[in-house]
Amino acid sequence: MIHVVAMITTVPGKRAEVLEAFHDNVPAVLAEKGCIEYQPVIDTADGGEIQTNIGPDSFIVIEKWETMDDLRAHAKSAHMAAYAKKVGSMIADRSVHVLSNTQ
Repeated sequence: MIHVVAMITTVPGKRAEVLEAFHDNVPAVLAEKGCIEYQPVIDTADGGEIQTNIGPDSFIVIEKWETMDDLRAHAKSAHMAAYAKKVGSMIADRSVHVLSNTQ
């Protein structure tokens, strides 16, 4: 299994708009071959002392894919290109971490 953790930081004040476009795209991604999980997450309000907040203009995408080939196909899909075009000007920074299990 391939795990992806992507941190997205939007232009100040644009997170809600980017998340709306993201949520519109989720059904197409979940229908892709090999997609196990694909969801955005934000800071929880009650994380307490153990929490390191990502902030009001950021969100993290948690993804799980059956294979690297499935992830590569996802990155090249038409719906991801359309999403990128729609939100590109609202993204300030992005880091994508592609991870494997240790066993």
